[in-house]
Amino acid sequence: MKSVGLRRKMVPLVLISGLALLLFANLGDLSHFFKSSRKSYPTGNTLKVAQYNYQQEISKHATELNLPPEYFLALAVLECSGQKPAGERFESHVFKKLKQVREGSRSRFENVTQADLIDASDEALRNLATSWGPFQLMGYKCIGLDVNIKDIRGDDAVYWGMKWVDIEYGKQLRKGKFKDAFHLHNTGRKYPIVGGPKTHDPKYVDRGLAYVDYFKTPEGA
Repeated sequence: MKSVGLRRKMVPLVLISGLALLLFANLGDLSHFFKSSRKSYPTGNTLKVAQYNYQQEISKHATELNLPPEYFLALAVLECSGQKPAGERFESHVFKKLKQVREGSRSRFENVTQADLIDASDEALRNLATSWGPFQLMGYKCIGLDVNIKDIRGDDAVYWGMKWVDIEYGKQLRKGKFKDAFHLHNTGRKYPIVGGPKTHDPKYVDRGLAYVDYFKTPEGA
């Protein structure tokens, strides 16, 4: 009888051991899931980081340009997680197109023509094909702004980023059309009337709107 009791005790132990091994084997997948979740949905601390790093400067320029500061704080969270310095992202497909414009095999890329790039080195093109600052403004946007690349990636990156937004879709912001504004910033187009968003991250706009709501609260203001 003792052996029967022992076997009965061993059954749940075997089951527990098997479950433990299965869980351990999938820890990599679980850690990837949690890592992805943290990256996709910044914590309250990230929102506070954006406030600490950018709120004062954004508020100043927002008053000057008559733009809503909560939008730009939300945009900084989306684009650089509120970090300062914001970092940069090189876009190889943009670099390829800019090279084609410089070489004459492509007539233009957005507002950039061969005349703008005729003397540009490959290093200069790399800077133009890289996004800079808290709003990750593409380097070649400096051409339309009639400023140097150092202006949009240096100490004045917040101002020139906001100035570019003012020119491109400031009217949408003044009307409170934040949904269109986020989609415009990420894709160059308004939010689709039919169908879902065309952003790289399908939740980019929804996240931005949630952050705007936060930065409108007394805690976020």
